[in-house]
Amino acid sequence: MGYTRADWSDHYAGGRDFRQLGDEEKGLLVEHLPAPEDGRALEACCGLGELAAYLASLGYTVDAADFAEGALERARTEHAEAKGVRWLCRDIEADDLADLDGGYDLITIRLSVAFIRDRARVLRRLAALLREEGTLVVITPVADSTPEERRHIALDEHELAALTDGFTKVERFDAEGLAMLLLRGQGGSFSAEEKLRPDPQAVFGAAVVVTDSFGRVLLGRSTRGMWELAGGRIETGEGAPAAAVRELQEETGLTARADDAAVVTVLHDDRLDVRRITAVVRVISWSGELGLPEPHRFVRWEWHNLYDLASLGKIFAPSAQALAAVWPGVLPGLPPIHSYPCTDAAAPVPGEPAEAVRLRTRMADTVIGKGWAPSPRVQAALRAVPRHRFVPEVSLEKAYHDDLAVVTVRESDESAVSSVSAAWLQADMIEQLQLEPGMTVLEVGAGGYNAELVAHVLGRRGRVVTVDLDDYVVHRTRRLCAEAGSGRVTAVLGDGCLGAPDHVPARGFDGIVITHNATDIAPAWREQLADGARLVVPLEIGGYSRSITLARHGDTLHAEHWTFCGFVRDRGAAGRAAPAVDLAGGEVTVRWPDGAPGDTTGLEDALHGVRHELATGVVLPGQTSFETLQIYAATTLPGFCRLTVPKASKLVAQQDAAAVIAGGSLAYLTSLQIHKGATPVDSRWEFVIHAYGPAAQAVAERFAACAREWDRHVRHTGYPALTVHPASTPDGELPPGDVLDKPSSRLVFQWPGRTPSAQVLVPAVDQHD
Repeated sequence: MGYTRADWSDHYAGGRDFRQLGDEEKGLLVEHLPAPEDGRALEACCGLGELAAYLASLGYTVDAADFAEGALERARTEHAEAKGVRWLCRDIEADDLADLDGGYDLITIRLSVAFIRDRARVLRRLAALLREEGTLVVITPVADSTPEERRHIALDEHELAALTDGFTKVERFDAEGLAMLLLRGQGGSFSAEEKLRPDPQAVFGAAVVVTDSFGRVLLGRSTRGMWELAGGRIETGEGAPAAAVRELQEETGLTARADDAAVVTVLHDDRLDVRRITAVVRVISWSGELGLPEPHRFVRWEWHNLYDLASLGKIFAPSAQALAAVWPGVLPGLPPIHSYPCTDAAAPVPGEPAEAVRLRTRMADTVIGKGWAPSPRVQAALRAVPRHRFVPEVSLEKAYHDDLAVVTVRESDESAVSSVSAAWLQADMIEQLQLEPGMTVLEVGAGGYNAELVAHVLGRRGRVVTVDLDDYVVHRTRRLCAEAGSGRVTAVLGDGCLGAPDHVPARGFDGIVITHNATDIAPAWREQLADGARLVVPLEIGGYSRSITLARHGDTLHAEHWTFCGFVRDRGAAGRAAPAVDLAGGEVTVRWPDGAPGDTTGLEDALHGVRHELATGVVLPGQTSFETLQIYAATTLPGFCRLTVPKASKLVAQQDAAAVIAGGSLAYLTSLQIHKGATPVDSRWEFVIHAYGPAAQAVAERFAACAREWDRHVRHTGYPALTVHPASTPDGELPPGDVLDKPSSRLVFQWPGRTPSAQVLVPAVDQHD
């Protein structure tokens, strides 16, 4: 109909209407969608609100939304008696739906879906507001039973099939000539689909990747029942960019210049006996109105959110591969393909929805409000850098969660290879670098977003070198930074423990940040760091990770700041798996994160023997942090190790416990609630030592003494002074303190209350103590 928002408002304000809710529709709703207790419903595009009022009569609390104020004015008047209905002026296709907080049992869209431009995107947007078992209902006229002059209000079978893509459970009913679709399970997937054998003249083609001002990608629903990018054969004498803009115009009506089209990569795969070559062309600027010039080939064109692609259903295989070439990771599990990246990368492409701006502002406000980003430059980076464009495979809500790390590459279901860390932690680590505009920074562990935050802090004259040993991670970082970055991030393939030797400035890097758990301080990090500059590294001490800020002064690194954290493990040459021994048939695993395995002789029998329990007398209020106790025990207790057991183990009361093994005996730290208060803070917990073996009492006493010393001297003082020295440093040149030796470094901890002399950790308890 070509109606605008104002046209629709005038349509209703002028007294016009649409088909009334029929008895068959009502019967199907009652039969298949009875209101649960406290049931909530959303009627999208509610018009005059007849369906909203009926759902309220069935027991639902209803939000009724329409973008036409003229319709809502009549609805409020005509259904003034309807209880439990909230009337909202919202455009479900374009507006930010922040106040529709989800948890709906039912969402309906009646007689309106034919007027929606991007149907697949809007239906996924609505489905995201459903609770897990909720239902999305679409009621629409069908083309076969609609007069030709009113075809614009109805859908044909191809269009109806497109609505069901990505939903795991679909039911269809007839209601007096209307199709009623019940769509459930929005966790569907996609499949890469093929056509028949390609025409030999079309073995070299172009796939056109174009986005709108909101960053959504254009796909056409073909008459073959799959989604496709614009594109097609490259004609004789024609270059790929020229072919791309020609095909875009012929198939969609959009116009672009060849100068605004860049070949991102060339893909090669085999389709039957044909060698298929596809130039992936990124169009960064276009004009015109989206149309349907080739209805014999395409049913419609729609703009899609990137995070919806993996639930879109059938996607033409070359289009799927092209999408993954532009945004690596957005479509997981595609078959291998030969890719030949081109040097002429496309310029960064702007565009994001208002919802992303709102969520980014909320994330930044939360991080800043909690004190993690006190400096104006880091605050500005959090507000400016589009985090969602570096995790295109997840929803905007997940991308902008302030306390959530997003895993981007997995080795297995349980093991992450690469991730985008929680925003608060990224802000804290960048703050600790104490950066100034124009500096050059090394990041070890690529991903894109963190490097772009740093680049924003450094300003136009700054530069970030990010290195990773995984070629896919580096490729992904380069592509995502090309799409949405500053142009000041250089992604390098290499083992991060070697730094970036080909990119070190004359005086060294002005800051180095490590974004994976490190078991040691690599010599290259110290050597490539400018004197006086800072290294921020998530360092494992006793297997516990802490982000430590280390300032370089000559060959010594001095700790300035500690933050509790967790990252993916280092997979490079310096990565180290802690020695481990399984006990009790594998139910108990003992690990020595910072040393050789201890002697476990006799512990198999001891674990099944008498358990000695010793209360330490150290009592803490609920929710009190004892993170310094973990590091204190790991650096002062000879024989320190870690125990892990399955959940609900009957042998060990703590699933992950700090422990000591010595003299054929084992002791570990656990806690016992001794008072349950009205709130968690009012509760009280006491540290207790459990011990086994012939020297159980002596080992338990030593562990308890450690806990009491921590309580007396450390609990209220925080982390210790720490210096990091090269591994070759002799004992006599180390400052006083407890020494933890690692392969490439010697760490000296100066804990309050400890005897000021160098104490190198060695096993020291025997069974006769």
